[in-house]
Formats: sequence, structure tokens, C-alpha cells
Amino acid sequence: MAEFFEIIMLICFGVSWPINAVKSYQARTAKGKSLAFMLLILFGYVAGITSKFLSETYMASIAQKWYVLVFYVLNFTMVSIDLCIFIRNRHLDKERDGNKNI
Repeated sequence: MAEFFEIIMLICFGVSWPINAVKSYQARTAKGKSLAFMLLILFGYVAGITSKFLSETYMASIAQKWYVLVFYVLNFTMVSIDLCIFIRNRHLDKERDGNKNI
């Protein structure tokens, strides 16, 4: 039952990140976004993935429960994409701020 709720949590986060990434891409600005927050989320997903590999119980049943790990990796990928968009948007912000000084 615990894994069911873990999957629900991962699905909710998994749906939220693409929505957030699309909004960031369309906004074309990094203002209002936090690099520290995204890095902390990425670190959390790395910790979650690591915990799965270190869990003897999980590893013993990985053939039946591989999907949990897939959701962690998918979410990590989504946040990484959002981080790339953040970097792009920060670059666009710097370009805009540089053009204002001319």
C-alpha cells in the first residue's frame, strides 16, 4: 500500500513539472524561479533513486516493481528539462537587461 501512495505522489509531481516547464518556456524569463529550489528537487530525486537501489527489499522484487524507479527517473528528467529552460531564460533575461543599458 505504501508503494501505491508513493506512485501517486510521483505521478502528481510528474504531471506538475511539464506544466511548469511549458509555462517557463513561454514566459521567456527566469524571474520568479529559484535555481536552489530546482537543484534541491533534483537532489531529492537522486536520493529517492539511490534509496531504491540500496533497499534490499526493493531490489529483491525489482522485476515486479520496476515502474516505481521509472517514475523517479522520469521526474528527474522533467526537472532537468525545466532547469535547462531556466538557464535559457536567465540568458534571455541578461540579454534583455543588456539591451536596456544601450
